[in-house]
Amino acid sequence: MTEKLYYSDSHIREFDAEVLSCEPSGGRFAVELTRTAFFPEGGGQCADTGTLGDAEVLDVQEVGGRIIHYCASPLSAGACVHGALDWGKRFQNMQSHSAEHIVSGLIHNRFGFENTGFHLGADGMIVDFSGFVTPEELGEIELAANGIIWQNRKISTFFPSPDELRRYAYRSKLSLTENVRLVEIEGVDLCACCAPHVNETGEIGLVRIYESQRRKDGVRIRMLAGKAALADYLTKEREALRISNLLSSRVEDISSAAERILAERDSLAYRLRGFELKALDELISTASAERGSFIRFFDSLPQEDMLRIIKGVAPRFERVAAVFTGSDEAGYKFIIASESVALREKLDSVRRKFTVKGGGSDKMVQGSIIGSREDIENTVGGW
Repeated sequence: MTEKLYYSDSHIREFDAEVLSCEPSGGRFAVELTRTAFFPEGGGQCADTGTLGDAEVLDVQEVGGRIIHYCASPLSAGACVHGALDWGKRFQNMQSHSAEHIVSGLIHNRFGFENTGFHLGADGMIVDFSGFVTPEELGEIELAANGIIWQNRKISTFFPSPDELRRYAYRSKLSLTENVRLVEIEGVDLCACCAPHVNETGEIGLVRIYESQRRKDGVRIRMLAGKAALADYLTKEREALRISNLLSSRVEDISSAAERILAERDSLAYRLRGFELKALDELISTASAERGSFIRFFDSLPQEDMLRIIKGVAPRFERVAAVFTGSDEAGYKFIIASESVALREKLDSVRRKFTVKGGGSDKMVQGSIIGSREDIENTVGGW
């Protein structure tokens, strides 16, 4: 059985081991060692990656009690190999997982809610709880969690005997009876967990709860910790500074400045819409019915404005009233109306010449058409 070095010392970055076996496995190579510091995927945490000699370690899984390292290239059975973890990834995972234990322990202690789901990925943590916690309460939990981090409390791990285990009140998603590993954060939490953790809470540095949403009777929160939390703060600070410069406002006042600009935008949009409607009504009132058909093309026109024109001009034209919007390159959307022309039949007839989607009744058709403006105008004008 492979010796799990990450249990004796979670901060081991490099180690030497003997290769017990190496077998091809789906384009990769399944390697088993006498000892390893690579943590296999489990407990909601992804597997460690790194190298074994010159071979890249792509994934690590525990299969039937065996720890299998899936490598990009083969290793020789019986050889001694040097292992090296991707320490940045591993330490970030430890920071995050330990931070989750603090937050889950605080929520359990205060509200009695259980952690019902946990996922630790490259973009942070997702944690589900069995009861609802308000955003204001989560803010208090976040502050308390960072206080515990700053106090640099000890984090210890141990394997109690079955008799000892019965005397502990610990959190666990599963009903466990043997080989149970407990992770204790001094004065905060005691939880069954198989993953590596930091030794003191100060190593976490920072925890941030940045989103929450109700799920049935519970809550799902999204968190960041350690370097990831700091990177998130720095990114948002840079964006806030950029926005403040664009708005000529202090960072503290950017929301008020944005609200003011949005209000001004809405006011201008309202005025502009008034001018647009006035122009449409003028187009409708001045449209001459002398030629028998009304055909107009626009670069861009909303559906409601197309309908406004059609309804306004169609009763005055003997043949057809047609409005198109778009371009020769992208195609055109259209609405066509008539009291005298069987439009469905006409539309079916042009499908042999143009790419047409849409349909309607004999009195009104709408859809999209691909073709040149000149060809479309000549065709519809001949109806």
